[in-house]
Amino acid sequence: MIRKTALIAMSLLFSGAAMAQTTTPAPTPKPTPHQPGVAAQSPAATQAPAAKAPSGKIDPAKEAAIRRLMEITQSSKLGDNIDAFISNQVQAGVSHALAADKVPQFMTAFNQKLAASAPPSAVTAAMVPIYDKMLSLEDIQGLNQFYESPLGQRTLKALPMIVRETEEMGTQMQQKAALAVLQTMSDEYPELKPMLAPPPGVSPAVPPR
Repeated sequence: MIRKTALIAMSLLFSGAAMAQTTTPAPTPKPTPHQPGVAAQSPAATQAPAAKAPSGKIDPAKEAAIRRLMEITQSSKLGDNIDAFISNQVQAGVSHALAADKVPQFMTAFNQKLAASAPPSAVTAAMVPIYDKMLSLEDIQGLNQFYESPLGQRTLKALPMIVRETEEMGTQMQQKAALAVLQTMSDEYPELKPMLAPPPGVSPAVPPR
């Protein structure tokens, strides 16, 4: 991707500035202007509703419906996916510290200890109260009915591809726009020019006309 390194460097600079401002009090939100034909709301009505306090015990029928929903949508595999991600990250890290012949034995032991310390099923169990807090039994039953339908099944298959392609498209669009903006500001801020210079052997990008 064109000058991706420059964007990464700039993001690090901007994130450092943002961290330095974390102690600044958040501005008081302005009330939403009243629109004709829409009933005016009090400030309290425009705030997000408070989350329902967990009761500590979930109705068995509702828990069964929640687990069914998690199975249909494959969110019940979240714990396995997280473990796989962590395992890959650890393997990438220890491969620089251990001899190559020691890595497989280390990873086998690590994965066994990780599964015993934080089994994927624990993540699934921890998700159930969250579904219980956010959705009613009728909501969950309706979602189950939808996702078990042909349309719901097609939606489940299509959504990951839609999200991936839209993220890639949006990222490319925004990176291209960010580079163009930085180029226009480089005369005012000449310190940016070294960051925006293309890597050796790469031809400069031609600005869009």
